[in-house]
Amino acid sequence: MDFDISNLLDQWDYQPGQVVVRRFKAKDGREKIQLRVDLGLLQMNAQGRPDGKRPYGHPSLLEYYRARLHKYAAAHDGSDQGFKLKPEDCARLQLEALQYHHRYICLLQLEDYAEVIRDTERNLAVFDFVGQHAENEELAWSLQQFRPQLLMVLTRARAAQALDVNDYTMAIQQIEEGVEKIRAFCREHAHGEGTENGGEVLSLENWLEEIRAKRPLSRREKLERALHEAITTENYEKAAQVRDQLRNLKPAD
Repeated sequence: MDFDISNLLDQWDYQPGQVVVRRFKAKDGREKIQLRVDLGLLQMNAQGRPDGKRPYGHPSLLEYYRARLHKYAAAHDGSDQGFKLKPEDCARLQLEALQYHHRYICLLQLEDYAEVIRDTERNLAVFDFVGQHAENEELAWSLQQFRPQLLMVLTRARAAQALDVNDYTMAIQQIEEGVEKIRAFCREHAHGEGTENGGEVLSLENWLEEIRAKRPLSRREKLERALHEAITTENYEKAAQVRDQLRNLKPAD
């Protein structure tokens, strides 16, 4: 067996500062994703757990620990009080979440927004699970500290999905909601001044301004702009005509 992948790497250049990724179907018929990194490449499955493993017979460690929680509650009259994740449990869940992180970054570059949403929502569920059941807040924070970055990617995927069908209103709404969720998290877990306007918020707000600038104007907005221009240039006859058109518009316009 030839373990040398030099020929493969020689045909696929690494590009510093860029996410260089490709998707293909393997010999076993399953879809794979490859990410080119400086010293080689990362390969992952496009579906299921990225490394293809089934820990303890479950689709993921998250599902395994959920099953343990269910079993615990069943033995304690339906209560999950007392169920705790130890440091090694949290570390294992964090390493698994990192696999999904690598994949959703690749999927974002591939513009597969539905699957970005799938993986980011999955990792949010991990953060929530650890936050609820970790032995202490320090263990919970080991994952929670990455929530703003995760929310930013999820927001980008949801907004981009809306833009794919030219739904600018929905895209703007998704970004505004995403920004507020990040700010709310930062307010709750304040670690210094200015956390509410961190890199994730600034990135989304800059994108929001770009989208607003590109958004096609509705008929009402076009008429309102024409009215403003007519008044500014003291063209009162045209202003009166535009006002009449505005009065005749339906609410949906």
